[in-house]
Formats: sequence, structure tokens, C-alpha cells
Amino acid sequence: MSLNTFGHLFRFTTWGESHGPALGATVDGCPPGIALDEAMLQHWLDKRRPGQNKNMTQRNEPDAVRILSGVYEGQSTGTPIQLMIENTDQRSKDYGDIAQTFRPGHADITYHQKYGLRDPRGGGRSSARETAARVAAGGVARAALASLVPGLEIKGYMVAMGEMEIDRTRFDWDAIDGNDFWIPDAAAAPEWEAYLQKLRKAHNSVGAVVEVVARGVPAGLGAPIYGKLDTDLAAAMMSINAVKGVEIGEGMAAARLTGTDNADEIFMGENGPEYGSNHAGGILGGISTGQEVVVRFAVKPTSSILSPRRSIRIDGSPIEVVTKGRHDPCVGIRAVPVGEAMMACVMLDHLLLHRGQVGDGPHGQIG
Repeated sequence: MSLNTFGHLFRFTTWGESHGPALGATVDGCPPGIALDEAMLQHWLDKRRPGQNKNMTQRNEPDAVRILSGVYEGQSTGTPIQLMIENTDQRSKDYGDIAQTFRPGHADITYHQKYGLRDPRGGGRSSARETAARVAAGGVARAALASLVPGLEIKGYMVAMGEMEIDRTRFDWDAIDGNDFWIPDAAAAPEWEAYLQKLRKAHNSVGAVVEVVARGVPAGLGAPIYGKLDTDLAAAMMSINAVKGVEIGEGMAAARLTGTDNADEIFMGENGPEYGSNHAGGILGGISTGQEVVVRFAVKPTSSILSPRRSIRIDGSPIEVVTKGRHDPCVGIRAVPVGEAMMACVMLDHLLLHRGQVGDGPHGQIG
């Protein structure tokens, strides 16, 4: 299986399966001299870790990351950084009944059609467990960004889950880390939980929309046409398991706006250009404006549910499938730190590309 690597100058390759002995990432292109240790990466992995509350899968994995290479005495050396996360709570027997069956909504059937074989244990390589390796790689990117662009901050949160949607008039940035759903409204969390638990008890699941914002992004990242910052952000988010749609800024809603509504007016401020709005999501012509970069992605409902669904076996015979095991009733919850990680990887990659093309000095001064 090819194409397991993402990025240009800052690149990572993920490896491993959901029920194998371990999974991980090989990170290449991290600048030397970046302060880095396992505890720094573990902080981000703990945000994605399963089994932390009743609103997510009860698979109990510590997701403890080990740095095997590329770091010496707490600093990156500039050589490949090998990261490993052991799997400790697999229950492969939960998947014995579906080894010859294609689960509806899963990649079982397409993997079989392409490769002629697949690992049925938890989805193997197509499992969302692969995203733990991305979060570890994103931790490396965050450490490098903290050193190179100290003011850059990345934050993800859920904005919708099935019928539930945040009230943006009550948006509280500080509330995001204080509830199980990463929503910017602490008072709404109990209602979201009641809604999700009702679906779980009905042996069902639900989709979600996640928004990721990068603050303090320097103007000038990205390049025209095929090197656009939003091109790589869209690819990064779409590569996450179960994602079916990506928006930048106003996104699809821009199709319903007029030109006068959509154009972000520009003013000269004390410290440079300022904008009256941010419909563009901080990116114009593929290049960052210096505003907040805003990305949203839609995650489909978890396909592993206890409600029976019709499908076929490998021999083509019909079957009714009930997917056993421990699964998230809404994968959007644990997709939040994954979206943050992918944002961090793209931002660092484009920062390095920018410096490689035009250097590190000021360019195109205005005023």
C-alpha cells in the first residue's frame, strides 16, 4: 500500500494497524534545535485518547508515545523522528464474525476490491486508530511552530452534532477544553450529552461538524495555483477518517452571498492592514492574509453500530450485519484533536516552504 506520507518539506509517514502490536509515525523535515520530549507529545495524544468518558469508545488505550530517534537531550537533531504507540487493548475476537463480510459504510469492500485482501480486525489500516499517529506528528509540528512563530495558536471545537448546533452568540473560547464535546459553550454540553446518549442506547450513531482555527498566522504563507495553503488544508482534513466535506472560511455558504456581502473590506491599521470581516477564512489566492485561518470539516456517523444493516459476504451472498465491538457514537468528538494536528502540520510545512522560497525577512511592506 503506497501513499502513506503527507507533506512537502515537513513530512510524516504513518504506519501500523488498529489491532497490530503498535502504530506510529516517521516525521521528516523537523528543523534541528526544537525543544521536544515525550511529555510534550503526550499532552496532545491525551486529548484524542479513547475511553476517557461515556461519550466515546470504551477501548482503554493509554496511547503512550515513545520517541525512538531524531531527538537528543531534549532537542530535535534534524534527522527523522520515529514515534511509536503500542496497542494494548485490542479485542480482535470482536471481528471474527465479519472476516468474510463487508460492513456497510466501511472501507471493507473497497479495500477488498483494490487489494484482494484486508485486515478485518477493527478495520486494520482504515481504522480511525491511525489518527493517533497523526496527533503525535502534529505534536512535533506544534513544538516547531512554538519556536518559530511563538504567537501562533491552533484550536479546534465541534460546532454541530446531528440536530445539535452551537449558538455563536454564546461562543466562549475558554469553555472548549472544559467539556467532553470540545464545544465553546459550557452550558450546552449537558444537552449535547443527553442527545448523544439517547442515540447510543438506540444502537445508533451521529455525524458532526468540526471547526479548526489558527490564530497569529503570518501573512504570506501559501503559493498561487497548485501550492495554495487552502489546497493543502483541504487535503489534510479530507484525509481524516470519516470526513466527507471540507470548507474554508464561509465555505459553501459563500454561494448564497452577493459580492458586496462576501468581499472582506480592507483598512489600514496602526500595525498594518486590517479587515472588516473574514469570509475568506484568512486565505486569499491561496496565500494567508494574517487573519485567523478557519477550516471546517464534516464527519459522517460512525458506521459501526449494533443496529442490523443489510450487506453481502465475499462470496456475494446476502447477510444482515451487526457490528460488535467498542465504537464511538460520534467520531467527531475525537476528530477535534486530529483536525488540530493536521492544521499544525500544514502550517509548519507552509512556513518552511515560504522561507525556502522568499527567505525569512519582511516582504511586500504596506503603508
